[in-house]
Amino acid sequence: MSFQAYLDAIEQKTGLTPRQLLTQAHERGFDETTKAAPILAWLAEDHGLGRGHGMAMVHVITRGAQISSAHVGTTGTHRDASDTLWLDGRATRPV
Repeated sequence: MSFQAYLDAIEQKTGLTPRQLLTQAHERGFDETTKAAPILAWLAEDHGLGRGHGMAMVHVITRGAQISSAHVGTTGTHRDASDTLWLDGRATRPV
């Protein structure tokens, strides 16, 4: 599953875009200095996310939308089309 596919699944499960979850995280004081455990606990309790999807959001909350380009343009199951994640929802993502 690509990183972007994880974010799409999070949106489908929670009804919130990754950007909306990012805003909520910042409102709770989570930022680039926050450890994964409190973020994961919040995402599980408030949004029902498991560890895998939670860790995708931990990355976005603590590191932003940039990801490694290692899988960009590859043919593996973890390939992504871009090294920048789309956080504003599947419906608005450019084709």
